[in-house]
Amino acid sequence: MDILEKNKAIVRQFNSEVIEQCNWDCFNAMMDKGFINQTAPLSANKADSMWNTFNNILKPAFPDLKVEIYDQIAEGDKVTTRKAIVGTHTGVLMGIAPTGKQIKIDVIDIVRLKDGKYMEHWGINTLQTVIAELKKV
Repeated sequence: MDILEKNKAIVRQFNSEVIEQCNWDCFNAMMDKGFINQTAPLSANKADSMWNTFNNILKPAFPDLKVEIYDQIAEGDKVTTRKAIVGTHTGVLMGIAPTGKQIKIDVIDIVRLKDGKYMEHWGINTLQTVIAELKKV
């Protein structure tokens, strides 16, 4: 397997084991100590804030959360993934009581890997749109 395919496999593993399963050991092993989330505010751009989002915000609100990967493109040390996070709103999400509604958060991520670990992240997603829709229910 060449390095580009290996990098894509690492990102797929992250989506499966970290985002879907909230596996702390896997997360910890996959994150470089110098990781920076370039999309997050400076006060929340480290790995611990990313873990908080998955483990304490998304997973409790959507216990059946799954990641659907549609496309992956790898070049150099970066992997771009177009995906969706889907689930059922059965837990509280940022103060919004459970609605039982199926949600879909569209995401495009760019991850820079270093020695097989997450070093940098850039991303866009539709979480704010999903939150606005859930507030209407």
